[in-house]
Amino acid sequence: MIRSLYTVNRNMNILQKKQENTSANITNVNTPGYKFQDIVQSTMESQEMINYAGGKDANRRQVLGEFVYGNEIDEIYKNFEQGILQETGNPQDYAIVGNGFFTIQMDDDTIAYTRNGNFKLNDNNELVTMDGYLVLDEISDFADYQNLTSMGNTLFTSDEAPFVIEGEVKQGFLESSNVVIVDELVRMIEISREFEANQKLLHAADETLSKAVNEVGRV
Repeated sequence: MIRSLYTVNRNMNILQKKQENTSANITNVNTPGYKFQDIVQSTMESQEMINYAGGKDANRRQVLGEFVYGNEIDEIYKNFEQGILQETGNPQDYAIVGNGFFTIQMDDDTIAYTRNGNFKLNDNNELVTMDGYLVLDEISDFADYQNLTSMGNTLFTSDEAPFVIEGEVKQGFLESSNVVIVDELVRMIEISREFEANQKLLHAADETLSKAVNEVGRV
């Protein structure tokens, strides 16, 4: 019973993370250059269950079989499929066609990368992000986008050295988010139903434990 409670609790924690991730995707459906993320999970390996309650003295080892302790998160998968390019007419808006990232210099000189080309001019007539970070005059690319680390606000960093490419950039356009809102709403409904199913399991386990405690107390 304790193992069952542990499994349900573990599943609830994963569902919480999936709900937070889906909520973030929905929130950023209108954020230029946003790339949606998905949580990839798998079933944990089964473990052998044993006790020492066998035999006349209740001390003999017994193999009860295999038990699976639930699911685990394998990775946070970032989908870098290009969003639709939308014309804005704003000369400070830029969109990359195909692969590559705008290269951004943060205030602490950290180099970051983004697909969000919603820029502006600062007091020095320099192109900067809406947060005021300097946009460098090059387009960076990487061999494996899954090695990029999200900093939030559509910014990424990487321990991998980038290579510079001569990508195609369209002025007066923005790349829209690649979130498909219908898919995310369906995911949210599915997560809600899984929550309900696990809550029923918790309730059933609680009733079973309560009954066992009360019966033992009467013996």
